[in-house]
Amino acid sequence: MAVAVIVILLFWQTAAWILPDFLMPGVPSVFVRLGLETQSAEFRAALSGSLGRLGVGYGLALLFGIGFGLAGGVLFFFREVLKSAIIILQSIPSIAWVPLFLIMMGFGNTPIIVVVALAAFFPAALSVMNATESVLSVHVSAARVMGASRWGMIKRVYLPAVTPELITGAQLAFGNAWRALISAEMLIGFGQGLGRSLAYSGETADMIGVMANILTIAILATLIDQVFLEKLKRRLLRYQYV
Repeated sequence: MAVAVIVILLFWQTAAWILPDFLMPGVPSVFVRLGLETQSAEFRAALSGSLGRLGVGYGLALLFGIGFGLAGGVLFFFREVLKSAIIILQSIPSIAWVPLFLIMMGFGNTPIIVVVALAAFFPAALSVMNATESVLSVHVSAARVMGASRWGMIKRVYLPAVTPELITGAQLAFGNAWRALISAEMLIGFGQGLGRSLAYSGETADMIGVMANILTIAILATLIDQVFLEKLKRRLLRYQYV
């Protein structure tokens, strides 16, 4: 990770040396600007706005993704319908739904949250459904012989079996959710958010602001994915890291 960060910063600074300052600001000036921005109320409002929308949309995606994925793995007919729907719908870029949701829901947080949830739902549901399909039939048969109900089957057999794939799917879903969030905020331009701040910097030709916002987006995504989600993964699957 550290090596990758150093390489990226070197490429960035090299480009800043080659290009004029108004096209590509240097790394030090962007870090100085970012340090000043983090102390402002506008930055904190943009950060809280984006993280709030992400939390709601991503949480809904995981909730429905787990539910639909388990149902698709247990019920054969529903599985075929769900898998076909996912194959069709996930080929559509999540940002393409924004005009439709704007017309249906108007300007506000709701269309952004729905876009985020839709982007994250597909990998979450698909990973759970594929993992459920791979559960050994002998385990299912043994649970049925012991008199397990359908809910007992899900709780005792399927959920433990799909947990590793679920966590991997959750990490993939986060990447989709984060990209959809920033894109939707840039396009819709509602309220305060990191995407809106990035779009505004671009509209005013503030290249230092553009790079500072891009750096913020990259740092936050890395922290959430590699620190929070990775730590959660290791805690839930600690038996694999013994």
